[in-house]
Amino acid sequence: MIKHLGRVAALAGLVVSLWLVWRDNPAAVLGALRAAGAGLVVAALAHVLPMLANACDWRSLIRGANRPRVLDMLHLVWVRESVNSLLPVARIGGEVVSFRMLRRWGVRPSTAVASIIADMQLTVISQLLFTMVGIGFLFAHAHSDTLRLAGQLAWGVVVLTPLLVLFALVQHASPFERMTRVLNHITSGKLAALVGQSAQIDQAIKLIWRRRGVVLRYLFCWQPLQCFLTSLEIWLALYFLGAPVTLVEAVVIESLIQAISSAAFFVPGGLGVQEGGFILIGGALGLDPSTCLALAGARRIRDLLMFVPGLVAWQFAEAANRAPAPVPAGATHGESRADAHAGDPEESGPARAELAESSAAGDANRR
Repeated sequence: MIKHLGRVAALAGLVVSLWLVWRDNPAAVLGALRAAGAGLVVAALAHVLPMLANACDWRSLIRGANRPRVLDMLHLVWVRESVNSLLPVARIGGEVVSFRMLRRWGVRPSTAVASIIADMQLTVISQLLFTMVGIGFLFAHAHSDTLRLAGQLAWGVVVLTPLLVLFALVQHASPFERMTRVLNHITSGKLAALVGQSAQIDQAIKLIWRRRGVVLRYLFCWQPLQCFLTSLEIWLALYFLGAPVTLVEAVVIESLIQAISSAAFFVPGGLGVQEGGFILIGGALGLDPSTCLALAGARRIRDLLMFVPGLVAWQFAEAANRAPAPVPAGATHGESRADAHAGDPEESGPARAELAESSAAGDANRR
């Protein structure tokens, strides 16, 4: 049902996108894109920079001896964004793929899940902050229509704020352990093994939030850098489209378009929603509809150039993972498994200490 809903939403969004272009001036939109030419490729490739910032901030949430390298995290961010942007997965399929990749690299399940959830929580908080900055800018430079748009966005933020606070508080109530305990009771003890694993996930999330320095750097260093670098794409695209704006205006456009796209998470790639958002926000800043639609087209060019190869890279990684691992000559299957377990770095050093700390805290919580 969810899969079909995503496909219907994608089709509806595509129809809306084409209608917006046709209603305005298709020749003007295509002419602006043609005039920009290779400059839009430069703007698209600039997306590597915010992905690198995202890789660094996500990596800072992962502890242990098996923490991936920065380049591995960059690859992970690339695949996650590609899956979430182009496939009808309601913006959660990329997280599932990320978990599988982290596990293949030796990261413990509880650490992998905790880093993904904490990254999502902190990203939502930072997006809310940047949305408020964008709304404040619109209020400060508003004429009547702009003021009306800013007011509508402000009401959206007001509605989301209690949900965000609830989302932040729930983590302290061990939600995963409580849910699995209820499910275990319903299934008459068939999920008993999952209760302990869920407790470890809850504790791993708490351990991340207790590292206040990491959390503060994520919110006030890495995330602003990521937003600025993503806004640089907007600035470059508009420069090559012949409608230059200031970097501040580019940040406002990016922060508000992210908020609109996140609200329409069920629409693959924000089809239709993103185009309409560019018209509303760009129009509030004095850009004509043709330029706004050309900017939306530039964003689609970025998706094709960056995320289609990301899906291909993901499929290659999955195919490599399905290939059977070679067994050393003269070793039995049981010996190879024992050697692999003995040589697993996850069972040594800092990783073992962190696991002991997590398990002990989980036992204390259950008591």
